[in-house]
Amino acid sequence: MAILSEYEEGQKPTNPSTSTGKPFNAVLDPSNPLGFLETVFDFVSRESDLFKSDYGVRDVTDLVRRVKEKVDKEERKTREKEKVKAEKRAKEESQASTSAEEAAASEETKEGKRVPNKGNGLDLDNYSWVQTLQEVTINIPVPPGTKSRFITCEMKKNHIKVGLKGQPPIIDGELCQSIKADDSFWSLEDQKYISVLLTKQNQMEWWKCLVKGDPEIDTQKVEPENSKLSDLDPETRSTVEKMMFDQRQKSMGLPTSDEMQKQDILKKFMAEHPEMDFSRAKIS
Repeated sequence: MAILSEYEEGQKPTNPSTSTGKPFNAVLDPSNPLGFLETVFDFVSRESDLFKSDYGVRDVTDLVRRVKEKVDKEERKTREKEKVKAEKRAKEESQASTSAEEAAASEETKEGKRVPNKGNGLDLDNYSWVQTLQEVTINIPVPPGTKSRFITCEMKKNHIKVGLKGQPPIIDGELCQSIKADDSFWSLEDQKYISVLLTKQNQMEWWKCLVKGDPEIDTQKVEPENSKLSDLDPETRSTVEKMMFDQRQKSMGLPTSDEMQKQDILKKFMAEHPEMDFSRAKIS
């Protein structure tokens, strides 16, 4: 219930027996505040001369404006507080994410080896590379608008050198393993990056780096696409599947397929010769 009377805020009310003010009682319905104001204005218009001049209307308008400014100010303060809280929360989450990434990076670089990228290669500052068992593909960003005539690329059996003419080479070093130079080539893509395809000499082994001295990847964490296994001939596919199995076994501290085969042979031999003592037998 809202009770309005004709005395200023902070001023003590006069004795009812001597006061000439008119009592006013009304209930504010939050769903219909304008109805409440209309009741107030009707009461004021009946009991005073406020609305008998234009000044009264102006004063009421000014009052409404001041109240609105006060409300807006409070809302701005609330929004600013919420913004500060949101920024603080975002900062804390960012710091937590950074800490997690740093911890992951620390784990990845454990023992000097990194987890491969999605292409089973590595992303470095000036270039990135990916690989299959047969090929290695290098992507080297160059300034937009670069022309092919400005590129220099030398690919030899055990060495590669790529860069822009008149500038220090972007890549210059001894390859991790040998390549078939005649079956390797480069191209300029969209005048934005150089793409180099190297055909491996040994197509049964994963590269741990592109050039010697670069960061190495953990080849046990390489994950070849299963969809591409069907493209291989039966013998190669069998070899790849065996490699994948052995890598998983090693990562779990379990015997490889060759070790398991040796164990089976020894068990069979022991079963056939129970009279022999195999307590000191070792599998090598």
